[in-house]
Amino acid sequence: MSDPLQDFEFISADSHVNEPPELFAERMPVRLRARAPRTETVDGISQLIIEGMRPRKMPAGRVVLGGEELERSQVGGWDPAQRIADQERDGIAAEVIYPTLSLQSTFMTPDPELQLALARAYNDWSCEIFSPHPERFAVAAIVPMLDIEAACQEARRVHEMGQRALFLPAQVPTRPYNSPDYEPFWGLAEELGLPLTFHSGTGHEPRVERGPGGAVINYLLGAQLDGAHVLLYFAAAGVLDRFPGLELVTVETGGSWLAWVMTQMDEIYDKHHMWAKPKLSMKPSEFVRRQCHVTFQNDPVAVVTRAFTGVEALLWGSDYPHPEGTWPNSHPLMAGILEDVPDEEKRMILGATAARIFGFDR
Repeated sequence: MSDPLQDFEFISADSHVNEPPELFAERMPVRLRARAPRTETVDGISQLIIEGMRPRKMPAGRVVLGGEELERSQVGGWDPAQRIADQERDGIAAEVIYPTLSLQSTFMTPDPELQLALARAYNDWSCEIFSPHPERFAVAAIVPMLDIEAACQEARRVHEMGQRALFLPAQVPTRPYNSPDYEPFWGLAEELGLPLTFHSGTGHEPRVERGPGGAVINYLLGAQLDGAHVLLYFAAAGVLDRFPGLELVTVETGGSWLAWVMTQMDEIYDKHHMWAKPKLSMKPSEFVRRQCHVTFQNDPVAVVTRAFTGVEALLWGSDYPHPEGTWPNSHPLMAGILEDVPDEEKRMILGATAARIFGFDR
């Protein structure tokens, strides 16, 4: 079967690595290791214990999986050779790497020292694994935000290590992103030229519903709407106005909501101008169009509404190897979604914009 996208370069702006279980035990300070993420058996059930979160029951095993589900459960490792082989199978040229276990575990403890120790352990490990392959991998280094001075130090450190993006929690409940306390960090990120990335469901408990419908409710309300949360705080609060060199990426948030948020933030800013503070130099949506991006896997609505959002706002990501992702069928899926999209716009969505943001030399 022919591939209509065979001549287009795919760069996944959202891929994940399954960290080795011994990572924290080997790399964290000895006095903090007992507080690292771990599995414990409670009432005969294996549970993942993360400080600051409710225990999470672990899957009973792979025996219930088959076909593509079984394949997904066996990929996502940290061996670059195996990952490149999986990229080749899916027709992917490069990927931006995010953690799996560390997505939530780093940001959930209220202890700034423990957050930083978890982040540094992951950042050091991921740099060692992936930095020898800059044409294939760009790692988003974890930067906790409870201690802003320490966050600045870690951002400088990972920049010197060669990391090409900073991964911040989507929410910091104790200090929202419109706080002036963050101004030194925004200035530093702008100076370093590193994009700020915010993965859905991080910095807060995304399991907002435990009753019927929880699996769907939590994925949308507890996670994907983090994208709207981030962009509203940065645009409406004037952060993007004061720091025009900042570039933001909300990860695994989808993009169907983006056109609605952009048009409505302008309408509300205009109609409520007597209350809106600060006064901005442009419409809120213009800052989003200039400086913000969202990643999506299978989201045809985001593509259809690009007349409102701009094409450069849209970054495709496979979400490899997670079950909601597109691996190993990214090409046929995207061929359907992008069928009526002009070739130049296809190139931007599939990889050209991601190459610019994350520093892939093309």
